[in-house]
Amino acid sequence: MLDQIHWLAAVTVLGVLEQAYFFLQVIYARRLFGISPPKISGPPEFERIFRAQVNSSEYFPIFLALLWQAGLFFHQGLAAALGLLYLYARYCYFMGYKASSSERLAPIYLSAGVLWILIAVSALGILHFFFSHYVGLNVFQLLTA
Repeated sequence: MLDQIHWLAAVTVLGVLEQAYFFLQVIYARRLFGISPPKISGPPEFERIFRAQVNSSEYFPIFLALLWQAGLFFHQGLAAALGLLYLYARYCYFMGYKASSSERLAPIYLSAGVLWILIAVSALGILHFFFSHYVGLNVFQLLTA
């Protein structure tokens, strides 16, 4: 079974490391700008870093659920590749938001697009499983016919 999930596990670990990096950036920004918790407001530079980290954290569980569903029910390699693309887009989003609020837009659209693709392949994979397991109908064969 591990040969069916190793890429998903690797992307998950990279995602956790990326989240840790974002958390550390907030800690460094708090020190740089002298903003002690629980305060979340300060100079725009701090607020952009803080919002980028929070936004990324909010989407991380959604990303993980879709990554694993797409990998388990559709195709591990495709899901892992999409996962890497998502993590890259999120990194670009974070760095762009850190520089300027307008710099976050293209990467956020890319990461949202990747999530929609993961939703689609997850749904298709799950439908295929249900139809093949309970009805005896192969959805993938119907799509390629």
